[in-house]
Formats: sequence, structure tokens, C-alpha cells
Amino acid sequence: MKKICLLPALIALGAFGAAPPPSEITVSLKLDHDVYVEGERIRAVVDVANASADYINCWTNNPTDRLVIDLYRASDRYQYEPSPKAKFTAPFFLKSGEGQKLETFLADNFPFNQNISYFAQAVLIHAGTRYQSRICKFSVVPGMKCGTNPALQMFAGRDDLRRTFELVHLNRERVEHIFLKAQDEGSSTRRWATTDLGPFLRVTRPKLSIQPTGEVIVLHRMTQDAFVRSEFWSLPEAFEFHEHEKMLDPDIAGSERVKELYKDAGGVEPVKKAWWKFW
Repeated sequence: MKKICLLPALIALGAFGAAPPPSEITVSLKLDHDVYVEGERIRAVVDVANASADYINCWTNNPTDRLVIDLYRASDRYQYEPSPKAKFTAPFFLKSGEGQKLETFLADNFPFNQNISYFAQAVLIHAGTRYQSRICKFSVVPGMKCGTNPALQMFAGRDDLRRTFELVHLNRERVEHIFLKAQDEGSSTRRWATTDLGPFLRVTRPKLSIQPTGEVIVLHRMTQDAFVRSEFWSLPEAFEFHEHEKMLDPDIAGSERVKELYKDAGGVEPVKKAWWKFW
């Protein structure tokens, strides 16, 4: 009877003992969004926590410690090779009991030349052991056109280079956002980083213009009473964001000014009349 009673307990004890102990080194990967417009840099944050007695040395060219990102095509798990030149994160060194959050941009390391779904996973290799984050799934899409034709920029003295700009929109976190895409044509086919210009109301068509001096200006409605003016500087070898400027709708701004004048004047006394008169 004792053997029969002890057998389940021994089995349970054996199963419990076979379970792997919790890792003393943990790695997590977090993406800002689930869907991106083609050309976005795809920002992610890698969090490494070291609760082991070892130190983690990803500061120097240490052959036993390194942090990498594994990227797979979601449809068939095909693994992409990262760019050999770019580093995934800034170098770091962790003592026992320390942690570190590291920013990385996936598109700086992988081409993302297909508008499909992907899997990404952060992996820390330490002393021959792989410490992996959970797998993050995300998609890259072309975005929906805003109803405006792409704009073409030509460069003086560079007949071999043309740059195309296009506005698209995408629902992000239940809010419609507008994006500016830039692509070189001719001797270069470089795709410049797509920029999220913020919330966008489709009641007013956005405007995209290119100045002779190289400024690229986008004007779009952000809210019912405000526009946003975004300015970029576009040169043959550079394309850089310069500034955002929020502006009130001219009609709304006029009514707001009337209200301010009315307030400064002390208001106007209401007409006094008998309660039974309606005119």
C-alpha cells in the first residue's frame, strides 16, 4: 500500500525536478507598433537584465558576448541576414544585478524590401548560451494614397538623379496618421526614411510642395481647427527633417480673435426686454 501511495508523489517530484530553472539573464524586445509603412525605420527597445553572478560584456569585441536581432519572414520562417556594417545597439556592459534598455532601428540593419509580415526576436549570446526574447510579429505595408499625385524633385547639375515624394495615410492606434515617403530614381534607388507626420483628418486634402532651394513642405489638417506645416531639407546626398509648425485654421483663428476682442472690450450688455416678447 505504501508503494502505491508513494508512486504518484515520486512521479510528481520527478516532473517538478525536470522543469528548467528560471533564467538568471532575461532579454525582452518591444516594438512601438504592429504595422509600419514601408520605409519607416521600425524603432524597437531591447531590455537586458543580468541577475547572474557573471558580467555581460557587449562593450568590446568580445567573442563570447553579443546581442543580435533575428528577423524571419512570417510565411515560411526564412531568416534574413543583417547588414554586416550596422550595429544593432550601442555597446554596453552589465555587472551582476544590473539591467539596460537599448534602442535599435530594425530597418537600419535589414532591407525590408517586401510588404509582408515579419517575426523579430532579440538574442543575447553569453558564454555559449542563447538568451532569447519573445517573438514579435509586425507587418510592413505601402499605406493608402492621400489623393495627391507624387511630387518630383530635380537637382541642378545632377541629371542622373530624381527624387519622388508621396503622401500616404494609415490607421495607427485607432488614429489616422499621414506619412511622407521619399525614393531616389536614376543612378541611385535609395529609399529615404519614411516620416510619420502625425494625426491626419481627411476632410481637407494635404498639400505637398518643393521649393527651388530644396525645402520640401507638407501642409495637412491635424484637427478640426488646426493644421501642421512640416518642413524637410532635400539635397542630392541628404534628406533631413527640419521642423513642425502647428497653425490654426484661418477661419477658426479669425473667430478666436473676435472672441478675444470681445473679451478685452468688456463684452456687450444684452438687450433688456419683457419676457413675453420674442423680437
